[in-house]
Amino acid sequence: MIRKKVIIDCDPGIDDAFALILALKCEELDILGITTVGGNIQAITSAKNALKILKLMGRLDIPVYMGAEGPLKRKLVTAKEVHGKDGLGNAFLEEAEESLILENATDFILSTLREQEDVSIVALAPLTNLAIAMNKDMDTFNKVKEVVCMGGAFKVPGNCSPVGEFNFWADPHAAQYVLENIKSPFTMVGLDVTSKVKLTPIHRELFRHFNTPISKFLFDSSRFYFDFYWDKKRTIGCLLHDALAMAYFIDNTLCQGFDSYVEVVTEGIAMGKPIADEENFYNKSSNCLVLNEVNADKFFKLFFNKVFGEFRKDYEKFL
Repeated sequence: MIRKKVIIDCDPGIDDAFALILALKCEELDILGITTVGGNIQAITSAKNALKILKLMGRLDIPVYMGAEGPLKRKLVTAKEVHGKDGLGNAFLEEAEESLILENATDFILSTLREQEDVSIVALAPLTNLAIAMNKDMDTFNKVKEVVCMGGAFKVPGNCSPVGEFNFWADPHAAQYVLENIKSPFTMVGLDVTSKVKLTPIHRELFRHFNTPISKFLFDSSRFYFDFYWDKKRTIGCLLHDALAMAYFIDNTLCQGFDSYVEVVTEGIAMGKPIADEENFYNKSSNCLVLNEVNADKFFKLFFNKVFGEFRKDYEKFL
């Protein structure tokens, strides 16, 4: 089996944690490193949380590199109210040695792309690290095989402004810079598809009954997420934005979309909004695959089969 080489850029984050656990359970992936950035939480806490997840999964062999502490131009705005004091839903996982955190995520990205072929990036955070790496060495960055990015809201409302999805809204200048200069395939896994992937109380109850360290963490961390969605939206359940992006990288039959030229609004009330020229008014070359359809049932089957496959006979009838 040829394994897909990948760097995961993230800001864990509850849904980042779901995504990382899924990735770490996939034998199809060769995870070369994890890079972190200020986004959901501060960059250092993101790095610590990535290490906590790796420790939980018994994979501290994977290096973690801390990157940008804040956006290119904006002041850092975090989402602690969504993810809790520890960034992981106040699950308070066991700490890993902080000395394991390495510095300079962008240099790691560039050196990896210089030294290895067919390396992809799954970006689950503001695109600051990618923009900095690209600005530092455009030719090397564009050796990336593909970028799968959780970000943006095309035809649905935003989750932090009328039209802004958090990752693009948090650093719109980085998102625009990457899209303006990317030469490799770039896929936008935005709210148009992630808003259709809801973790339900049934899913969460299954975690409790599996009774493993991984399922206990997912159960505990999603409690905070459930409460946030109830308080803010009066909905029962929570959305797994980043986990869908990771799952799509693993199996691109989960979602469909269209190729388009895309720009990101960097200022004003529409800040962070990706404008996709779906009808090709400006006759510009496509720089993005915009996903707008998803098979949510297929996503949950993939997630449970990869992470909890040993319990398949117990959960199959619920999915």
